[in-house]
Formats: sequence, C-alpha cells, structure tokens
Amino acid sequence: MTNSGSTPARPRTLAVAGATGTLGRHVVELATARGHSVVPLSRASGHDLMSGSGLASALEGADAVIDVTSTSTLKPAEAVAFFRTATENLLAAERAAGVAHHVAVSIVGIDAATGGYYAGKLAQEAALAGAPADGPGWSLLRAAQFHEFPEQLMTQTSFGPIVYAPTALIRPVAAAEVAEALVDLAEGDPVGRARDLVGPHDERLADLMRRVLRHRAATGTGRRRLVVEAPLPGDQGRVFRSGSLRGGPEARHGRVSFEEWLAGR
Repeated sequence: MTNSGSTPARPRTLAVAGATGTLGRHVVELATARGHSVVPLSRASGHDLMSGSGLASALEGADAVIDVTSTSTLKPAEAVAFFRTATENLLAAERAAGVAHHVAVSIVGIDAATGGYYAGKLAQEAALAGAPADGPGWSLLRAAQFHEFPEQLMTQTSFGPIVYAPTALIRPVAAAEVAEALVDLAEGDPVGRARDLVGPHDERLADLMRRVLRHRAATGTGRRRLVVEAPLPGDQGRVFRSGSLRGGPEARHGRVSFEEWLAGR
C-alpha cells in the first residue's frame, strides 16, 4: 500500500463498479476521503454491466475504473458469463471514453479452480489478459477472503441450531485494506498483476465462524450455535482444503487481524 491515506497530488475521477457492495462501499469512502470524484456504476443509476448500456457516457472524463463487482451464483457457467461479460463491456466502454486505467480485484490461490465462483474470477482475469492493446491499461489485485466472509457464508449454511463450516484454510484480510490497495493502484499507472494481499494470520474457517457466534452471544446480537466442520465436495472443496487460499510467500500481509476487526464492528 503506497499512499496509506495521504492525499494524492492530483485528485482524479474514479468510476466504481460494484460501489454498493461490501468492498465497494470501502472504495467509495476512501476515494472520497482522498479528494477524488467518485462515479458509482449501478443499474439503479442507469448503468448495466451485462448489456453495456449507459457505461460509455458515465465514464466520460474518468481517469480510472475500479471494478469490484460480484455475483451470488455458485454455478460455474453463470459465474463465467457474468464476469467475462461485465469485464469486456467495461473495457469497451473505457476504450470509447478514453479511460486510461482499469483496476480489478480477484482472489488469491484460485489457479487450480475449475468450478463455482472461482471459475468466474479466472474468466475475469483472462478477459483482462486478452484485452486489446489499444484499450485501457490494467492492474489486477488478488486478495484473500475478507473478514466478512465467515459471517456471509453462515447465512447460507445455518440450519436451526447447526452451522455447517466447509473445511477451509484461509488468511482473511480486512475489506478496508483491500480497498486501500485498490485506490492506491488507481492513483498510479497500470502495473498488470499487482502483488497479492492477504491477512496477517492463518485461520480455519470453522474457527472464525465460532468466534463470530461467540461475539454475537456476548453482545446480545445472536444466540450460540454448534459449528460442524466437514469437507466441501468437488473442485471448490479441494481448493478450500489445499491452503492455496492463504496465498504464497510473496504476498503482502494486511495489518488488521480478524479479532481486531470483530471487536471494532
């Protein structure tokens, strides 16, 4: 992370695709705090990533686009179609509007993945790598799962008093720190693949879920539940168990631990 919250020499106009999501909200907040003009891209404001409608006009005058879009589907064909189409439409609109820099976020350790959401992120990376040379330059940051991930997953894996936790070895990072790295990239020139960003500590997903539940019980915001850990079948389960989602030795490490994030909510 280069600027660490400092004001850049020249305020920029940054368009943010996915501005209302978990990561997007942090990107918008930080970019605004640094003095940039932010253009949120969303269907509600007339911008459709899947059709490309409204994008080129919205990007007129933008210096960079930060793409933090996401999808809830776990079906590989749907995830691939979403990320490939959204990326190609954004790049085409950026080229038409004269935007110089496209910044995207992906996930550490997914190179061996062939299914689910990860297949979509790999398709997004491939779309960037194969983009026309006369289009915008790009920067890609691979980051670890956010500290919010265990709680988000619990909404899908809770059954009465039982919470199912896929066996997963991860190194979660604060979404705010990922946003900081993305805005840093957008303030500079395209770098291609940036250095990966992971959290400060190795964790098991099941342990993180248990800590979330203990915190809820202690603060009166939830009740205790039993977390049952079991391997997830298929390709995504293998990736979860492999430890690749912890990133490699060359990755940068974030500052905020899961415990600090949880206590500061």
